[in-house]
Amino acid sequence: MEVILKDDVKGLGFKNDIVEVKPGYGRNYLIPQGIAVMADKTNKKIVAENIRQAAHKAEKLKLDAQAIADQIGDQVFELPAKVGESGKIFGAVTTTQLSEALRAKGIEVDRKKISFDQEVKSAGEYTASVALHKEVKHTVRFNVVAE
Repeated sequence: MEVILKDDVKGLGFKNDIVEVKPGYGRNYLIPQGIAVMADKTNKKIVAENIRQAAHKAEKLKLDAQAIADQIGDQVFELPAKVGESGKIFGAVTTTQLSEALRAKGIEVDRKKISFDQEVKSAGEYTASVALHKEVKHTVRFNVVAE
C-alpha cells in the first residue's frame, strides 16, 4: 500500500515522501492518526505542487542545517555523569543531556534528532548522529566524565 507522509516518521520517511507500507499499518495507524494519506492520483498531484512551491524554502532549511553542522564541526562536548568506582554510569546519558550541552555552546538541536551510535554505559568517548535535515546528517563526539 502506498501512502504519502504528512510528517517526518523516524525509520519510515520524511514529509511528502511516498512510501510503501503494509496495508494494516497504513489503514489502522498512519491514516487515522493523520500522519499519512492514501497515495492516489489526486493526492500525488497536490503533493507535487506543494513540493514545487516549497523548493526554495527547503533549500534555505538545508543551508541552515548545514550551517549548524559546520558550527558543531569537530568539537568534543563533555557530559558530566555520576560514575561508580568501576567506571559505570549510575542511570543513563540521554539525548536531552547532549542537546543541552549543544545549547550551552549556542547550537540549537532538538533532542529527537539525536541518536546514539552505541549505548552509553560507562565514562569515555562516544559518538552520536544528528539528523539536522533529510540530506544533512552530522556526527557529534562527546566525552562522558565523572561528576
